[in-house]
Amino acid sequence: MKKCEDVPVEFPPQYQPGQPGLEYLMQPRPVSEPPGRRESGRLKNKVAIITGGDSGIGRAIAYLFAREGADIAVVYLNEHADALETQERIRQWGRSCLTIAGDIGDEQFCRQAVELTLSRFGRIDILINNAGELTYQPDIANLSAESLERMFKTNVFSCFYFVKAVLPHFKPGSTIINTSSVAADRGYPAMSGYSATKGAVSSLTRSLAVSLADRGIRVNAVAPGRTWTPLIPSSLPPEFYMFYGSIDNPGPIKRTAQPYEIASIYLYLASDDSSFVIGQTIHVNGGEYLGL
Repeated sequence: MKKCEDVPVEFPPQYQPGQPGLEYLMQPRPVSEPPGRRESGRLKNKVAIITGGDSGIGRAIAYLFAREGADIAVVYLNEHADALETQERIRQWGRSCLTIAGDIGDEQFCRQAVELTLSRFGRIDILINNAGELTYQPDIANLSAESLERMFKTNVFSCFYFVKAVLPHFKPGSTIINTSSVAADRGYPAMSGYSATKGAVSSLTRSLAVSLADRGIRVNAVAPGRTWTPLIPSSLPPEFYMFYGSIDNPGPIKRTAQPYEIASIYLYLASDDSSFVIGQTIHVNGGEYLGL
């Protein structure tokens, strides 16, 4: 696969003490903008809500959608510096960006985020349920009920909350895109809780796709593989991710992805290019799935 020479593939040990991680502290910084890409206006004048849109894959989605003509509502927890950087970059492309801080595990906040977006833009066309939380615990006996519940609230419950909140405002042609993970199918011994939440996301995607098809609303999911985002240094030990750029990396491509390499799949699913695609979980993982 052709890759820009400026895209880093090696990641030195680094640690952030809590989730969500902060992108501006990462070395090297994740690459959120695709080198040399030309826009085609596929999302002209549409409005997208993106959870976790301040950094990582969510930021890359926000950038790409803005460059394709959309206005963006970025929902995040407390990473204010990252959110401000994302907002400023989107404004440079002449699009509007609303930042909304709060806990997506709280249904009332999710409703408020939708109301704020409607108040600002007057419409919502695309919902991206992207924000995620991961607890790394090699021994399931030590995985606390609190951590498990927290992951399900962030990774799964928030999808229900946002879907319920946006549906009254969606029109035919609107789209919902959830973020699953390669972990849902491959499984990792130290990520049992996280893997369970992402399996739930994939199942929810299929069910929603069937139930909303007659309303002209398309629902799909993206399952990224190993991607250099703030979730990595804030949740995984260095020995787990240091090989991301080495020949020991699972999959034929032998490297981790950068966020911009994942974002283009969300653009495809959000645009009319995927008008006949519903209920799918599209894997973007460099062949890591099923040990390829």
